[in-house]
Amino acid sequence: MTPASGETPPNKAVVAPEKAPLPHYSGHRARLRDRFLANPDGLPDYELLELLLFQANPRGDVKPLAKALLATFGSFARVISASPEALRRVDGVGDAAVAALKTAEASAHRLLKGEVMNQPVLGAWDRVLDYCHATMDHRPIEQFRVLFLDNRNRLIADELQQTGTINHTPVYPREVARRALELHAAAIIMVHNHPSGDPAPSAADQDMTLQVRDALRAVGVGLHDHIVVARGGHVSFRSQGLF
Repeated sequence: MTPASGETPPNKAVVAPEKAPLPHYSGHRARLRDRFLANPDGLPDYELLELLLFQANPRGDVKPLAKALLATFGSFARVISASPEALRRVDGVGDAAVAALKTAEASAHRLLKGEVMNQPVLGAWDRVLDYCHATMDHRPIEQFRVLFLDNRNRLIADELQQTGTINHTPVYPREVARRALELHAAAIIMVHNHPSGDPAPSAADQDMTLQVRDALRAVGVGLHDHIVVARGGHVSFRSQGLF
């Protein structure tokens, strides 16, 4: 008797289709998340980058890209602080990866800023320095920031005033004084970075500091300090007696 169409012939075994082999990284994401939650400080830089890149690539293996980013920029901090244009030059980095990495950087900056805003800077000086380093010392070009203080030395505003080249930032003393008046600041702290890695102030840095100090004095605003930050450390003009 011939079986009806669609029926399995008698005595013929049904062979299940072969399953595709699991990729070599199967289960890696879950294991990495578990390790991170158990010991966040225990992960090497490339694995921390993997966790960020999971957001950009929901399924694929991102370990090679994480290692390529580290090989290109040298450290976790330099990866997340790299410009979007520099990140996109690494093969495999698209808009989603850039967004994931820059979100991490913005989160770190906001956390540090939250610890010093509306706080007396003298009582939180180490955190102020940490914030300055995090926001500036990995930048490939010079930046000039101003921290504005009220009459109790509390930080009321932090603003990026100018960007420049790899070794120079134009600073306009009158603009600094004008902005201090607009914010009703009683004093300011100037901060700029040296991409070279050496925080030693130049003669031009010292001249500019004195010009800003004099412009501020004319409108009754004090200059609390000028800090130069770099990968090699930082220099405080006040502690060095430079003004």
